[in-house]
Amino acid sequence: MSECTCKKDYQLDTLIPQVGVVTDIRQETPDVKTFRVNAPEGGKLFEHMPGQCAMVCVPGISEGMFSITSSPTNKEFQEFSIKKCGILTDYLHDLEAGSEITVRGPYGNNFPVETELKGKNLLFIAGGIGLAPLRSVINYVLDNRDNYGTVDILYGARTANDLVQLKEIQEVWMNTKGVNVHLTVDCEEEGWDGNVGFVPAYLKELGFTTDKTALVCGPPIMIKFVLAALEELGFSKDQVYTTLELRMKCGVGKCGRCNIGSKYVCKDGPVFRCDEVDELPDEY
Repeated sequence: MSECTCKKDYQLDTLIPQVGVVTDIRQETPDVKTFRVNAPEGGKLFEHMPGQCAMVCVPGISEGMFSITSSPTNKEFQEFSIKKCGILTDYLHDLEAGSEITVRGPYGNNFPVETELKGKNLLFIAGGIGLAPLRSVINYVLDNRDNYGTVDILYGARTANDLVQLKEIQEVWMNTKGVNVHLTVDCEEEGWDGNVGFVPAYLKELGFTTDKTALVCGPPIMIKFVLAALEELGFSKDQVYTTLELRMKCGVGKCGRCNIGSKYVCKDGPVFRCDEVDELPDEY
């Protein structure tokens, strides 16, 4: 009897780097750029779902795991919003359109957009570069608008200049029916007439009702206080999803860097419901 190889082929495919051409680079903030990547023959390198990651590599330099920030509904290209913070990201930020890199993936699980989230009112909460993985989900929801209820987006950064994807937020998200966008910055600054304050405090001030499912991504300290604020507002932990990709390294559960308790974040995550996070050891 012949052996079924479909799953094996998928696993092998995710391990094989594919050459990608950087066809566009957008300067989002002083230290964040969004890289648009196509296959050499055009189109996307592979299919993915919102929340999944990919390994971006510059041969001879380094490789790193990054969230795919474009929606799966975009069939023409994939995008990665990358913060400049190390050897690999410094090199990437010096690239020009037309440069070649390698990408492999997708890795990890995804936000349950076709199951648990379908038909629900959604509340997205992001801080800084934490908007990157949630952007994929938001645009997936907007492209399948009839499948979901109301959409609220709460997004904050240190300054107005640190708000990622601000043009898309203002021109697309803010002008979409049934979508409410709430922006905040940490401190007052000249030219900013929006809310001033940290994301968790603004969350409590807005006082969202608990008929929503919340998706949270941002710095660990922000996530900690956002989860506490949601609990104070009456949200149960099975109503909240977050991502833990910070410690992902190899993507296939072999290096052990993201192992915590019985879980490997790169295989069992990076998306977890918060009652699942509670089952992890405290050090995570």
